[in-house]
Amino acid sequence: MRLPVALIQLNATTDVGVNIATAVGLADEAAAGGARLVALPEYLQYRGADDGFRASARPIPGPHTDPFAEVARRRGAWILVGSTAETSPDPDRPFNSSALIAPDGSIAAVYRKLHLFDVAVDDGPSDTESARVTAGDRLVTAKVDGVTLGLTICYDLRFPELYRALAMAGAQVLTVPANFTERTGRDHWEVLLRARAIENGAYVLAPAQIDGPPGQPAYGHSMIVDPWGTVIAQAADAVGIIRADIETDRVTAVRRQIPVLANRRPEAYSS
Repeated sequence: MRLPVALIQLNATTDVGVNIATAVGLADEAAAGGARLVALPEYLQYRGADDGFRASARPIPGPHTDPFAEVARRRGAWILVGSTAETSPDPDRPFNSSALIAPDGSIAAVYRKLHLFDVAVDDGPSDTESARVTAGDRLVTAKVDGVTLGLTICYDLRFPELYRALAMAGAQVLTVPANFTERTGRDHWEVLLRARAIENGAYVLAPAQIDGPPGQPAYGHSMIVDPWGTVIAQAADAVGIIRADIETDRVTAVRRQIPVLANRRPEAYSS
């Protein structure tokens, strides 16, 4: 089966209205160009101070997803709203949520980021995402035209057990909307994306932010990786769209040749 996909690379700022309008315009352009699935990056509604992030939180469905639902209905496409701040029971700590919108405009799935970016890199970024975000508590897969997606967000990329669990749950495509830092992205972004693809025999779709607020620039380099680990599309250093076709026969072929999912030895791993 063939699934045309498009990834949007953004440079979101503190202006929520402009950010949403820019993202919606690019999603519409991507879908009009033939993409059946359009995927956008993490934190697409706001990048800036924690207080501004908290203030930007809205329910799902709601004003952050409704404009994308209109595009989905108009174009008959699936849209992965990479992540936005979703209201949670704790007003100081909204969820960081990825919403998959179906072609009829309904919310097909919502994934809330499991692993929060609490790090302190020497000569690099320092962040405590858990101070502004409530973590999710479950894996999420969803069907897009018969293709199973496994939903993740950014820092999740460093936890291979999550991706193996999604693959074991049937995921053929792994989505990684991100706001990956420039400092860590230089050394880790492509390596980790290709590793997750190779070790699971799955496509990886990684739409990313670029540039951003002073002090914490994002790496960009939005990327589509095939199940063999080959980078089949990569964004330039600018806001824009990249495209490729997902071929489920490719997933089947790679998993037949190197059947890592079938060759697992879970009974030995706890010894």
